[in-house]
Amino acid sequence: MTTTATFSRYADLPALIGLMEGDEKHDGASLSTVDVLWVLYDRVLSITPETAGAPDRDRFLLSKGHGPTAFYAVLAAKGFLKVSALRGWASFDSPLGHHPDRVLVPGAEIGSGSLGHGLPLALGSALGLRAQGLRRADGAEPRVVVLVGDGELDEGSNHEAIAAAGRLGVDNLTVVVIDNDSSQHGWPGGIGRRFEVEGWETREVNGRDHDALEKAFTPSDDGRPLVVVARIRNGNRGADHA
Repeated sequence: MTTTATFSRYADLPALIGLMEGDEKHDGASLSTVDVLWVLYDRVLSITPETAGAPDRDRFLLSKGHGPTAFYAVLAAKGFLKVSALRGWASFDSPLGHHPDRVLVPGAEIGSGSLGHGLPLALGSALGLRAQGLRRADGAEPRVVVLVGDGELDEGSNHEAIAAAGRLGVDNLTVVVIDNDSSQHGWPGGIGRRFEVEGWETREVNGRDHDALEKAFTPSDDGRPLVVVARIRNGNRGADHA
């Protein structure tokens, strides 16, 4: 479904998010992602409403799928959704639920909200694209970016994906970790170190700094998967749980 976005600027996102009510307990989880989501869709990903079904498109997977109002707002701003759809979100006949549904939400690559699945699915998608030998119009391999929470990395399903991606050199895979200090245990040396020891390239940035985020998402062509740790301090420590 292709629509014309009524509100199309970063500055419009608070108003778009404000149209969705009834999930205030996840406000922190949603707002911690808004800047990363905007930079990805505005500056990084090669995907538009018109190319959302193209085999050679970039893929964005939202693993941190609870509290998806920021994701819906960015999709509306970029024309994937009608702004009017935001007002009735989570109602009986709305396609926009408290967790995104791949079948119902234009632009959503996976159904999410059950934590720990997104990174393994992203690895599978990246390997599938590599096996098909697909290339974008600019000659680059389609990119797979998955957004996870730091607490979500407590799920054991992520460990095998991290290890396999590093050993296989899946360089069309990027993980962005929202680090809002909500993990239960943490990792020696920090989140980036956990990926680095498995062969990943790691970068750490301020998760509100758009220019720094854009630079961090720039591939380095060194044959390794990339993890971007986006530090967020949103005043909701302990409320996001992923």
